[in-house]
Amino acid sequence: MRPHPQLATHLAGRAGVHREHRIRVVLADDHSLVRRALRRLLDSEDGIEVVQEAVDLDTAVSHVHTHAPHVLVIDLDLPNGSTLLTLGELRRRAPRTEIVVLAMEPLPLFARRVLQAGAVGYVLKDQADSELAAAIRTAARGERYVSPQVAAALGALDAVERDGGLSGREAEVLWLTGLGYTGAEVVSKLHISRRTVDTHRANIHAKLGLRTRAELVDYALGHGVIGDA
Repeated sequence: MRPHPQLATHLAGRAGVHREHRIRVVLADDHSLVRRALRRLLDSEDGIEVVQEAVDLDTAVSHVHTHAPHVLVIDLDLPNGSTLLTLGELRRRAPRTEIVVLAMEPLPLFARRVLQAGAVGYVLKDQADSELAAAIRTAARGERYVSPQVAAALGALDAVERDGGLSGREAEVLWLTGLGYTGAEVVSKLHISRRTVDTHRANIHAKLGLRTRAELVDYALGHGVIGDA
């Protein structure tokens, strides 16, 4: 039996309102299995709708301009360009779309660069099943979400900069050195020269009153810059 026309109109109207209040998401990841798993995860969430998927940066940008999603969920290492540069461009050209970045790297210096580039969310991929939906809802409100273990490290870095008088780059070198990275590895991670790394280390030792690498590691541990594993 068909519903009364007025009732049918009312139900259709309510369905439209419900749909309008969904958080529309574009999902960008070049690994099909990962993208499929994330799609299933988000499709199971009330109030979240994946409106389109992308496998590279060009497609992600196109979908953002075409669909104007509330949130773009994007892998940090998409092909066809620099995700960081793309974040800045999207921030300027699509300011109503908030951005949540998925990343494998737990080092806070990566999260800091992502947030500075224009994202409001940084979620570790191995925590996506428990954190991504919350990150999307938080981002849709224009608020920041960072995976807790990365957020704690960011807070420690900020404190070291503030209390120790270190620059942002010096704090990053302190972090990596404290974790046991060699000079060559720090160069690779930060994309700076070996001479610059050595200069930053000398400044760190001078500002913090440290003499040896062991003292630097102890300082990093004592101030929560690195965890005592």
